[in-house]
Amino acid sequence: MNPTHKVWKLGADIDTDQLAPGAYMKLGIDGIAPHCLEAVRPEFAAQVRPGDVIAAGPNFGIGSSREQAAGALVQLGVRAVIAPSFSGLFFRNAFNLGLLLLTCPQATQLSEGETVALDLQALTLTRASGEVLACDPIPGFLLDMVEAGGLLNQLRQRRTKATA
Repeated sequence: MNPTHKVWKLGADIDTDQLAPGAYMKLGIDGIAPHCLEAVRPEFAAQVRPGDVIAAGPNFGIGSSREQAAGALVQLGVRAVIAPSFSGLFFRNAFNLGLLLLTCPQATQLSEGETVALDLQALTLTRASGEVLACDPIPGFLLDMVEAGGLLNQLRQRRTKATA
């Protein structure tokens, strides 16, 4: 049985400045994360729990290329972001940092506070009602990166195996 994850519902076009506000960029990820999404969900950073997921509308992560946008979500323990579409730059930054992104056309059907189970083998979400939502395929190398906790951790693990 896959563990369940609480859903935080967001709208469309969540940009990188909402995820990592520019006014806090000099603070580093520990200082940025408490301000994540404060413009649209002021309670988010204080109330999100490790393992929670975000369900959003299309164009999640639009805006600048700042990797801190994905890093703030990782720092807060977000397990995955589920949306119909993502900015290309955000998509790559997220996987590089170990944040799972699931492209799911039905993401907007998910409700605030509901729980979902993620099946990464089948790339599906199962709602408490039993309804199963299919997600787009993800290349295995990106899933491996998420499992490793990001690209740098993956490279460290490879180096350790090579020298063992």
